[in-house]
Amino acid sequence: MRKLLYIFIGVFFISTQSCDDGDIITVDLEFDDDFSACEGVTDLVLFKTKNDPSESISVLISNYTLAELLKIDNNGTLEVEKSATFYYRTYQDESLPSGLFCSDIPEDVIISSSESDACTAKFLTVLTKDDNDGVPAELEDINGNGDLTDDDTDGDGIPNYIDVDDDGDNVLTADENPDPDGNGNLDDAQDTDGDGTPDYLDDDDDGDGVLTRDEENNLQDQNPKNDTTNSLIGPDYLNEEVNNTVPATAYRSHTIYQTYLVTVTLSDISLSFLSQDEFDFGTLSDSSLSTSTTETPNFN
Repeated sequence: MRKLLYIFIGVFFISTQSCDDGDIITVDLEFDDDFSACEGVTDLVLFKTKNDPSESISVLISNYTLAELLKIDNNGTLEVEKSATFYYRTYQDESLPSGLFCSDIPEDVIISSSESDACTAKFLTVLTKDDNDGVPAELEDINGNGDLTDDDTDGDGIPNYIDVDDDGDNVLTADENPDPDGNGNLDDAQDTDGDGTPDYLDDDDDGDGVLTRDEENNLQDQNPKNDTTNSLIGPDYLNEEVNNTVPATAYRSHTIYQTYLVTVTLSDISLSFLSQDEFDFGTLSDSSLSTSTTETPNFN
């Protein structure tokens, strides 16, 4: 939970109460770290609400959209500042109505509203891509230069960190036991032929001289896992005694997962009863920020 404590001197703005000049009023606002967003025709509203007491803080950015907020640069980030209006409101009911900021707000539910129309919203958007293959992205920096984009074991044009099949053998990395105990240490990765190259990076897992992707006998479906001559041993691509060859003609399709992390910091909030030079508004919570794309690399 994010907790803000403001102490101010003056007259409290709630219309039903008043204080003599010089009284010290303490406002204790406590909201979750996450915030939500709604879009109007041309405006973007960011908001947080809480019940008992019923309060909200919100930010209005005119002539801006969520789509614009996701236009990251070539480095996968966006940093932008926008003029904004900050609102603090209190409400009649202990439980706020649903859709409070995504529809017209009935005036009779609001006790008080105060705004600061000269603040600045600083946005930071970061796009993270991953293949969810069981290997943490930071461990897919095979050459150790800190750049994940130039590690492409199978040469299919998709870097390992977003490649669901790192070695291009048509057996998904997640199915090749890269981290059997799930502890983030790949020293115990499965290595069927014991050649020092783990299966998920080895294009000939059983070392029989036939590429794993070419050991499809029964079904030509880019999945060597379901081609088995000896059920006691398992799939042919893990059985060095079987080396039937049926050349593969295509790679499996790849699913790449994308997640946008949007954080907002507000500055220069100024109301009659509070002043804040900088305020961490939090992280945007929105299901549309997590998406996936599917592509099939060119076969080589």
